[in-house]
Amino acid sequence: MACKGSIFHGPNFFLPTWVNNGVITVHDLSVFKFPETHPAERIKQFERDFARSVSQASQVITDSHTTRAEVITFTGLPSSKVTAVPLGVSAAYRPVEDRHIAAPLQRYGLVPHNYALCVSTLEPRKKVAQLLAAWRLLPDSLRKTYPLVMAGTDGWLSQALQSEINQAQTQGWVKHLGYVSEQDLPLLYAGAALFVYPSTYEGFGLPPIEAMSCGVPVVVSKQSCLPEVTQGAALMVNPDDIAEFCTALEKGLTDDIWRQTAVAAGLRVAATYSWQRCVDETVEVYRRAANS
Repeated sequence: MACKGSIFHGPNFFLPTWVNNGVITVHDLSVFKFPETHPAERIKQFERDFARSVSQASQVITDSHTTRAEVITFTGLPSSKVTAVPLGVSAAYRPVEDRHIAAPLQRYGLVPHNYALCVSTLEPRKKVAQLLAAWRLLPDSLRKTYPLVMAGTDGWLSQALQSEINQAQTQGWVKHLGYVSEQDLPLLYAGAALFVYPSTYEGFGLPPIEAMSCGVPVVVSKQSCLPEVTQGAALMVNPDDIAEFCTALEKGLTDDIWRQTAVAAGLRVAATYSWQRCVDETVEVYRRAANS
């Protein structure tokens, strides 16, 4: 049992039943909005514990203002009890000269600035299938020059997607790396010619900001919180419109003027997100909880 005057923070949606004064972080509402993208066990846990945790919490934190609005509408909580606290970007994500990344990238069979990158779990709401479909429509010369590199673990309902990825790999225009170590991931970002993140729903969407912090131009979905988080520095698309998506990808790879503008804007936007800011604003929420 917690000591009198203490605050318990449940950083991943839930609070233990015995907590008297707690804060929870609700990263997104995907379990409720897209239940088909989650395993049954996870849905049962949310059905059992989420409403109780919300009712127990003195304050709720979300990763973005978009998610904050969703949580207020979904739960009926007063706006004074829900605060958006943006995530931060590690200092490891920064522009790196080619001479420092050539050798690490060579281990993956990659050359700096001669590939595009998507870092994402393989699951339906990430819209990876739509990315593959759009990339397939690119001119052969572009696909040959810029293979699509995919990094990330397998997710829920990814079997059919794996088959598509394997076929594209056989054809030579996709390279699926799977899990990439924390040490190598910033270098993989820094060496990309373009970063693509077509997810249909996120609570924050950290990968596009990590890419911006590395000085890489970014294409993202115009849905969910991604327009808010990228602050106009990314090229936004409807990932379900494959023709539009393909046109945006071609622009992202070939329009040098846009690319230069996107890199500069992305670095400015990424600089606004820090873990110190996240900590400071989280502590402010603790203060409000302590005074409630």
